[in-house]
Amino acid sequence: MPIDDRRGSFNLKAVVRETGLKPDTLRAWERRYRLPRPERTAGGHRLYSQRDIDCLRWLAARQTEGLSISRAVELWRKLEADGLDPLDAPHYAIPESAAAGGGLASGEAIVDLRDDWVRACAALDERKAELALNQALALYPPETVCFEVLREGLAQIGQGWYRGELSAQQEHFASALALRRLEALLLAAAPPTRRSRLIVACPPEEQHTFAPLLLTLLLRRRSLEVTYLGADVPLERMAEVLDTVKPHLVILTAQRLQTAAGLRAMASEISGRGVAVAFGGRVFAESPGLVEHIPGQYLGDRLEQATQAVERLLSAPAPRPEARSAPPAYRRALAHLRSRRPQIDAEVWAATESRMESSSIVGVNEYFGRDILAALEFGDLGLLRREISWVEGLIAHRKLPAGQLPAYLQAYRDAARRHLEEAGQPVVEWLDRIVANGS
Repeated sequence: MPIDDRRGSFNLKAVVRETGLKPDTLRAWERRYRLPRPERTAGGHRLYSQRDIDCLRWLAARQTEGLSISRAVELWRKLEADGLDPLDAPHYAIPESAAAGGGLASGEAIVDLRDDWVRACAALDERKAELALNQALALYPPETVCFEVLREGLAQIGQGWYRGELSAQQEHFASALALRRLEALLLAAAPPTRRSRLIVACPPEEQHTFAPLLLTLLLRRRSLEVTYLGADVPLERMAEVLDTVKPHLVILTAQRLQTAAGLRAMASEISGRGVAVAFGGRVFAESPGLVEHIPGQYLGDRLEQATQAVERLLSAPAPRPEARSAPPAYRRALAHLRSRRPQIDAEVWAATESRMESSSIVGVNEYFGRDILAALEFGDLGLLRREISWVEGLIAHRKLPAGQLPAYLQAYRDAARRHLEEAGQPVVEWLDRIVANGS
């Protein structure tokens, strides 16, 4: 059911929290410019709509760009007079940080606090890390802190791990602190006041939960009722959840190629039951061709854009897009490889055990095999090039023996040649090209 974004639902306190503007500023703009024009309760209290909130963010964003408030109001009205919606006008869209509800604060202070947090996490110093977050939250709206300190800080720490400068323990420590803070902010969020119900979940085997948990927080702070299911949600349990929650929209996120394949299956199951699906995640931003394989609405490449995309879907539900299928040859190769993986893995293990630890071979076989299956599901083995490049970079940064990856790929190619018949030729031909190119 469409949700009316012009209906008064938010009191003054909620609008102050959502926009970062002071109550006196809101009253002055309303009195002087009659923008926005909130409804009034029988007792005379203001009730703002979601569009009122978006209007206020838009006006504040124009101020940040250098316009006076009077000129910003004039511009808003001119766009409306020209038959345009200012919120959709491409040259006057709300900046991403403000669209997320995070206000407009930026600059050296937030960067310094982020650096303090990253240093504390690298030192495994929980007290200093929490102090940096508390200081940031005292100065900036929660959304700004989540994006500029937590998300950007985790990205820095992740790059530090990739380059071999930080350990996995340091990265896990930072992730745990970030998730704990998101959960605390979620618990502190005001109860939902809007009628729409949403589910946010990760498909099977997707363990990365920072982005979906942050999205849940952003949506809850827009007074939406969101049921967060977390990581690794089994496909077979989703039907039960849908019957219980009866959501207007289910949002799924995936960060890796193999979990994007699980997202595709889950989206098909959900949309087949007549429930709208939206999705996002890093893997779709890195490989845009995957989007057309998912029977749902893509929320965009950036998490900052997602809440506005969700609002649009709730107010004007879009028809389910027709998902693209893999070519028949790839579907046959997919079924054939699944049946022959045990033999291939065993032969690869025997061929590489003198160069690699046994536990490493098992893990690499599992990861690489599942990536190939996922690429076949999407009908594009070229998707694996990014995965291989990532491993090549990791080996170079860690100064690991450079010959390990080519030797492993050659062993996998040789095993595939022996155990895959005609149906598996797309896989064999791709492996031949990779080995010939020296990767």
